[in-house]
Amino acid sequence: MSIRIVRKRDALRAVVAGWRAEGHAVGVVPTMGALHEGHLSLVRAALARAPKVIVTLFVNPKQFNNPADLAAYPRTETADAAKLDPLGAQILYVPDPGEIYPEGFCTTVSVEGITGVLEGPFRPGHFDGVATVVAKLFLQTGADFAFFGEKDFQQLHVVTRMAKDLDIPVEIVPCATVREADGLALSSRNVRLTPEQRGKAPALAEALFAAAGRLAGGASAAPVLAEARDRILAAGFRDVEYLELRAADDLAALDRASRPARLLVAAWMGDVRLIDNVAVAQAR
Repeated sequence: MSIRIVRKRDALRAVVAGWRAEGHAVGVVPTMGALHEGHLSLVRAALARAPKVIVTLFVNPKQFNNPADLAAYPRTETADAAKLDPLGAQILYVPDPGEIYPEGFCTTVSVEGITGVLEGPFRPGHFDGVATVVAKLFLQTGADFAFFGEKDFQQLHVVTRMAKDLDIPVEIVPCATVREADGLALSSRNVRLTPEQRGKAPALAEALFAAAGRLAGGASAAPVLAEARDRILAAGFRDVEYLELRAADDLAALDRASRPARLLVAAWMGDVRLIDNVAVAQAR
């Protein structure tokens, strides 16, 4: 296997220093493992932008508000390394927990405002955990570019704001959501769906795209979102936690697509929570 697995931040920094001395730019793709084609598309995007790429793998306990969810999260380091190996990324950084949260660690990075909506009320502390670990990974890798999928659209906003506010010299590069042939957004959680649930799950994206088309045509958000919610529940989802139209640039709530927007949803299929979002063009 050609990809190198590194577990210590000092060893990682030594490699990056060598790359810097040779004049190379560095890209990073932060992950929690259980890699799928969505993650691999980020790695390909990184390799197209930078000659040296680090993929990080750290299941971050601070971003799980539900201990059972943390315990159930798949740990598949060997399989993940095998998937990455043919792509050409040079390093898989799998830090020991003490490299991220050493004894006595007591600092939290918190991004206000944009973390109080959408995912925020349903996952207390989640974005503090995300911002904290991503800040550390940016600083430990020293990357010039960091690649994040648009599927986690709110997270993309959070890490972009965090890096800007803390003057971390990294460019955040958003990458389009990767979907299955039937429209379901790729997610590590999809493997937990039963075959029956997996057959129903694409209805989530179908409802979003249909609603987005109507909103781009100038329709008022309230009736369109109500109809989309009903459609999602009728397809077999047991609950829709949120379904909202938000501005693409700052996540402000919108009552119509008066500027470029995103339609964002979180819904439960059985005991699996799925999130998704689609772009909504500014109404003509």
